[in-house]
Amino acid sequence: MDSQTTKSSEKPKGSNPLDPAVLDRLDGLALVARTVVEGLLSGHHRSPLRGSSAEFAQHRQYVVGDELRRLDWKVFAKTDRLVVKEYFEETTLDCHVLVDASESMGFGSVGWSKLDYARWCSAALAHLVVAQRDTVGLVVFDEKERAKVPPGNGAEQLAAVLSQLELARPEGATGVGGVLGWIAGRLKRRGLVVIFSDFFDELDQIGTGLEQLRHAGHEPILIQVVDPLEKSLDIDHLVRFDGLEGTGQKRLDPRAIRAAYQEEFARHARELEARARGLGLDFVQVDTSRPVDVVLTTYLTGRNAKARLGGR
Repeated sequence: MDSQTTKSSEKPKGSNPLDPAVLDRLDGLALVARTVVEGLLSGHHRSPLRGSSAEFAQHRQYVVGDELRRLDWKVFAKTDRLVVKEYFEETTLDCHVLVDASESMGFGSVGWSKLDYARWCSAALAHLVVAQRDTVGLVVFDEKERAKVPPGNGAEQLAAVLSQLELARPEGATGVGGVLGWIAGRLKRRGLVVIFSDFFDELDQIGTGLEQLRHAGHEPILIQVVDPLEKSLDIDHLVRFDGLEGTGQKRLDPRAIRAAYQEEFARHARELEARARGLGLDFVQVDTSRPVDVVLTTYLTGRNAKARLGGR
């Protein structure tokens, strides 16, 4: 995380641990991830994790090492097959985390960038997935895949994911749609695909990529990361606009274009959401000045729904 301020190596006390201003003061993504997940689990944030461990999910073949008390003897009596019972909270799911690290994700007006915010959310999500004994993988991309951690679980897997997130820097052009289509045929195990991006790309290409992921049996979740200044363009003086991805420079009075800009920004977000909803996908727009809990609760909702449909 790029910052000129001194980071703390201790968890915050007496502050909202889900507030990005608090997370920005912490030293390292491991501490950020633990702080966010523990914050989610405390108080009224606990409810999304509650489940019914007694609710049957599926049978699976018995393997050496399984507890004998979990065998379903009724099935054995009828079929002469040894199977064990699994419950919803025990059904393992795969979570593929995709993080856009293109140059536009380096923008930030609140003390941290969109990529910082996406890193915090992704790190916390990975921590939560591993804690639930699910598997997590990571792809960092711009217009193509830049870094990858294949799906896995356990402490070493979490450390590998956090390491790649720490290394990510905002650079390169955006190519969200192309990356989604490319990766759809390369994810070997079906699961939830959580995409962190500003989605500043052609909507038709994004839509095609989402359709390919859907067709491959995945459940994408779109997390659009936006900076508050990007939505409002609340600037009252002449400024120079630098194209973040090699699109040139312009000197403009934001007051002259604010209304048109706000409408275009809102239109893009509406159409992106409409395309996602049309495919039955979750879409959440997150403001980098707001707490990060909405990302984890959205994931948990999607995870529980997929588990009830049989996992993979």
